[in-house]
Amino acid sequence: MPPDQELLAWLKLGLVAELTPASFRKLLGEFGDPEAVCAANRSALCRIVANEVADAILRGPDTTCVDLALRWLEEPGNRVISLADAAYPRLLLEITDPPPLLYVKGNTELLNCAALAVVGSRNASPQGSANAEAFARELSDGGFTVISGLALGIDAAAHRGGLAGASSSLAVVGTGLDIVYPARNRDLAHQLAVQGALVSEFSLGTPALSGNFPRRNRLISGLARGCLIVEAALRSGSLITARYALEQGREVFAIPGSIHSPLSKGCHLLIKQGAKLVESSNDILEELGAAVRVESATPGKADASPEHVELLAALGFDPLDLDTLCERSGLTPETASAMLLTLELEGTVSRLPGGRFQRVR
Repeated sequence: MPPDQELLAWLKLGLVAELTPASFRKLLGEFGDPEAVCAANRSALCRIVANEVADAILRGPDTTCVDLALRWLEEPGNRVISLADAAYPRLLLEITDPPPLLYVKGNTELLNCAALAVVGSRNASPQGSANAEAFARELSDGGFTVISGLALGIDAAAHRGGLAGASSSLAVVGTGLDIVYPARNRDLAHQLAVQGALVSEFSLGTPALSGNFPRRNRLISGLARGCLIVEAALRSGSLITARYALEQGREVFAIPGSIHSPLSKGCHLLIKQGAKLVESSNDILEELGAAVRVESATPGKADASPEHVELLAALGFDPLDLDTLCERSGLTPETASAMLLTLELEGTVSRLPGGRFQRVR
């Protein structure tokens, strides 16, 4: 079956490496549709774009790239959505630089569902990962598809929480959709393709180039009604997402943390600059007018023994070494170590590098 000629024209223009999204949209504004652009002569093209870009359009993309995209589209669940498509995300039409084409694997309906971005550090703390997953699940149950970037740490935890809730999760990636990056998230990517969706503005075969990720961040925030930062250092890429969110008129939320943790500095800076401090998912759901409210889980285990309760109180919520914990609790190292092991097996405490411990929930 021959490919749809309109879609083929969109693909051919989208695969011209020299053509930026802004120039692509200018050409559409002048000529009306991609087929007319592809049929235009050099003189007409040069009135809109630079000479070298016009020459690249006239040469056309490598046919192997076009064939690769067409074969990919034959696979179930794969789709290319253009600016002219009714399925194109309405919220992306509000941003200053919407991509002309989106490659999508999975449920395209999620592109136009109410959504919230949840992002943060790749080197997340155990508490940060637990917070991201718990918030994401509650937000998903509250009616919001959870959007993140498939990175390690907070992003991965957010996707897991979103998938576990009622409204699923969507990943915006910085590579072509035939590549999973990072490779450690391959199973998560497959789960998203089946139960949620994966989205990219980059053509198939595009590798994980460093410049792609700040660019994809504008889509993470652009697809969402708000953006939650869970953990972020002062130079974190998550702050780029927060900046895009503010520029796009989206709400920005941040979870505070320990004043001693570098991963709290970015969140605290955002709060100082006007982001809403949140302590539970209800803070976000109420702000965004969700129809469903959820009750946050109480930290710790309800049936914890009195001894464990005292130890957890001494531990607090910041990372702590064994010696300091013994000083605070009055326990011997042997007793404290045995109790910590029990709490670690229960998932209440996590062991960190350097012989330190931290409460997880």
